[in-house]
Amino acid sequence: MNFNGKTVLVYGLGISGRGIVRLLHQNNISMVLYDANVDLDTDAFMSEYGLKNTRFIKGSLKAEDLEGIDILALSPGISINAPDIKMAENAGLEILGEIEIAYQLSKGRIAAITGTNGKTTTTALVGEILGRAFPETFVVGNIGRSFASVADQTTENSVLAAEISSFQLESIKEFHPVVTAILNVTPDHLDRHGNMETYLECKMRIAENQTEDEVCVINYDDELLRNNYQKLRPEVVFFSRLTKLDKGVCLDGRDIILATGNEKIKVCSRDELLLMGDHNVENVCAAIAVTYAMGVDLETISQTVKEFRAVEHRIEYVCTKRGVAYYNDSKGTNTDAAQKAVDSMVAPTVLIAGGYDKGADFTDWINGFNGRVRDMILIGQTAEKIRDTALKCGFTNVHMAADLAEAVKMAAEIADSGDAVLLSPACASWGQFKNYEQRGTMFKEFARALPE
Repeated sequence: MNFNGKTVLVYGLGISGRGIVRLLHQNNISMVLYDANVDLDTDAFMSEYGLKNTRFIKGSLKAEDLEGIDILALSPGISINAPDIKMAENAGLEILGEIEIAYQLSKGRIAAITGTNGKTTTTALVGEILGRAFPETFVVGNIGRSFASVADQTTENSVLAAEISSFQLESIKEFHPVVTAILNVTPDHLDRHGNMETYLECKMRIAENQTEDEVCVINYDDELLRNNYQKLRPEVVFFSRLTKLDKGVCLDGRDIILATGNEKIKVCSRDELLLMGDHNVENVCAAIAVTYAMGVDLETISQTVKEFRAVEHRIEYVCTKRGVAYYNDSKGTNTDAAQKAVDSMVAPTVLIAGGYDKGADFTDWINGFNGRVRDMILIGQTAEKIRDTALKCGFTNVHMAADLAEAVKMAAEIADSGDAVLLSPACASWGQFKNYEQRGTMFKEFARALPE
C-alpha cells in the first residue's frame, strides 16, 4: 500500500496507538490524532513525539472530523464494530489495524502465531530459536513489544516472530506471514466476537494471504481446527501431543518427533524440557514445526527447546513459604488456559481465580479440577458467578476475598506444607488491574512478602 498523499487518523493513543504515531511520523505520513480522554495533555504528547501542526481531536468523534482523512488506524482494543469505527467506514475511510500498518511499512519474513492459549510461550520460544539462527530477529505483536515499534528497524534480512490476537486479525488486509500457526481455538472473547464461528473465522484470517507453497501449522488435537483446516490455502503441517503423525511434529512415547513422511527424527525428550505441563509439550511441538518451516536446522531447534524457560506470568514459580509453593499464572485469562495450569499442578492446590466477566461458562473448568484443587478463593466481578457454578458442580471449598492481597493472605492460612497456591484466574484482569502483567506482579509481591 502507498501512503503517499494520504492522511491517517490514529484512533486511540494507548501503547499500540503511540507506536503507530511514531512509525507514521518516521515515514513522514500525514496524520490526525484522536483520543477519548479530554484531559490528555496534547502539548506534552506533541512534544514527546516531535510533532508540529498536527490536528488533535479529543472527547467525542464527529462525522465532520473525518473530512480529509483517508485511513483510520485502529488499536486492537477497539472493535471494528464500535460506533465510531462504523461511522468512519461509512464515510469511506479504510480501516487498518496496527499490525497491518506495521506490516506495510516493514521488511523481512514473518512467522505469525495465534490461538486462544499458548501463543505467548510459543512465540517467545519461536523467537528464541529464530534468534539463534538469524542475526536480525524481532519478537513482536501481542507479546508486549508492538510491531509498529520495530517496523522501521527491519531490513530484507529480518525475521520476525509475531504473536497475533484475534482482535488484531479483525483489521488486517494484506498482512502476509510466510509461516503461520493456529495453536487452538476454544471459547474466549465471545463478548466481542459474538459466537465461536466468528471467532474461528477471525483466527483463521492469519493465513488468508499465504500462498500454496507457504506453511500453516495446525493443532491436530483441536477438533474445531481439524474439521476446518481444509479452508486454508497454504500447506498445512500438523502438530499433536495425542496422535502419532506420519508427517508433522508429535509426541511419541516420551519423545518429540519430527516426521517428514520419509523418516522420523527425534528432536528431544519431553523429560529434557524445562517447561511444565502437557500444554507446554504442545507449545514446543508447534514451535518446532514453525521454526523448521522457517529454515532453522534441527540441532539449533533441539538445543533451544531444551534450554528454554517459561515466560513470566505463565505457570511461573514464584517462591516457597512455609513449605507452600506459589505459582503465578496470571496469563490464564480464560477457562481453557486455567485448566492447563491446574493440570500442571502435582501437589494439592489452593486456587485463586476470578476477574472480569467475558461471558464464559465455568462448569467444565470446575468439573475438570479432578481432585487437584482442594480450595478455591475468588475475587473480582465473576466471584459470585464462579462460586454459584462451583456449588452446582458439588465443589464446596469456596472462599470469597475482597481483593488479591486478601486472597493471598487467605491462601497462606489455608494451605499446608507441601501444598501449592496457584493464581490462575480464568478471567481477564480488567476492572481491578490494568492488565494481567500488573495482576501477576502484584501476586508475586504479596507472595514474597509472606512470612518465612
